[in-house]
Amino acid sequence: MAEETGQEKTEEPTSKRLREAREKGDIPRSKELTTTVLLLAAGLAALLFGGQVAIQMMAMMKSNFALDQAAISDPSQMVVHLVQSLVDAFLSLWVLFALLFVAAVIGPIALGGWNFSAEALQPKGSRINPLAGIKRMFSLNAVIELLKGMAKFFLVGVVAIVVLLMDRPEISSLAKQNINTATAHAIEIVIWSFLLMSAAMILITLIDVPFQVYSYNKKLKMTLQEVKDEMKNTEGKPEVKGRIRQMQREISRRRMMKEVPEADVVITNPTHYSVAIRYDADRGNAPFVVAKGVDFVALKIREIAHEHEVPILASPALARALYHASEVGEEVPVGLYKSVAQVLAYVFQLRRYKQRLESEEPVAPTEDEIEIPGALRVDPE
Repeated sequence: MAEETGQEKTEEPTSKRLREAREKGDIPRSKELTTTVLLLAAGLAALLFGGQVAIQMMAMMKSNFALDQAAISDPSQMVVHLVQSLVDAFLSLWVLFALLFVAAVIGPIALGGWNFSAEALQPKGSRINPLAGIKRMFSLNAVIELLKGMAKFFLVGVVAIVVLLMDRPEISSLAKQNINTATAHAIEIVIWSFLLMSAAMILITLIDVPFQVYSYNKKLKMTLQEVKDEMKNTEGKPEVKGRIRQMQREISRRRMMKEVPEADVVITNPTHYSVAIRYDADRGNAPFVVAKGVDFVALKIREIAHEHEVPILASPALARALYHASEVGEEVPVGLYKSVAQVLAYVFQLRRYKQRLESEEPVAPTEDEIEIPGALRVDPE
């Protein structure tokens, strides 16, 4: 699509594009990482358990070469001996096989994680298309693979030469040792040489892994138009719209709750409704609603108001009227000016009393004293 529109792929891949790529089996992988893990695991396994395995295998071989004429002539004994030899070989080698199996599993998933895709197993014509094959042979990836192969050959060769030069005296002394000592010493030299050559692969891996991640992200990059089209298609789905609305409500509720401490009063129906009111002369001539809610949200509004010492006045009829006739951030309806003014007058007098500016504590208006116009009155549910 980028070629068709002439746009460059400058945008990072979206989570949807990454998810779709994984579903197709397209994930970042490093063959060098897998190879290095396997080689190091094999070398460490040989170093840790090689001696024990060698002793067990030598004992098994001695047993196999110590058969008498009667055993050789009896097929049943030979079958039993063969089965026993296979069991002994398995018991000797199972630790090595287990470590190699774990390494073979960890190596591929170390980059990109575990992923199974049935789509990746499906046959594709491009895999057997000779033109596509020729194109891959002369692609940038092919050149990079060639360079990596040359680098591996060079590094391993250099390490092998260095090891031979360092171990030359020990290798020369093997001829002067008895067979058992020389064999054990030679195996030790081979194992350490193998480990050092495997360690050289780490340098290639340290370069290859970041490169594979970079190449993968670059391949999945999108044009700005692709990002816009994806957002348009995604947001059109009902479940996505519902999730967006839910997130918007949550953000709005959190913002609303932050305004409660700034309210002058919270008017409640103690069991269901809470409406927080504030009067700011700089904003306008009428008080406005800073927060409102029912049930759980109403309870949270009351809790926040209590924590910040915002006055709470129980007036079920006024709370219901304000909740149904006003919106957060808007001025209270004109029909409720007088009712809200009665409440605010009490609140401001109470504030002055607490500041010791008035000698008598004001009395809160009762439910009967707060008048609600019939058109705005809401009956209890």
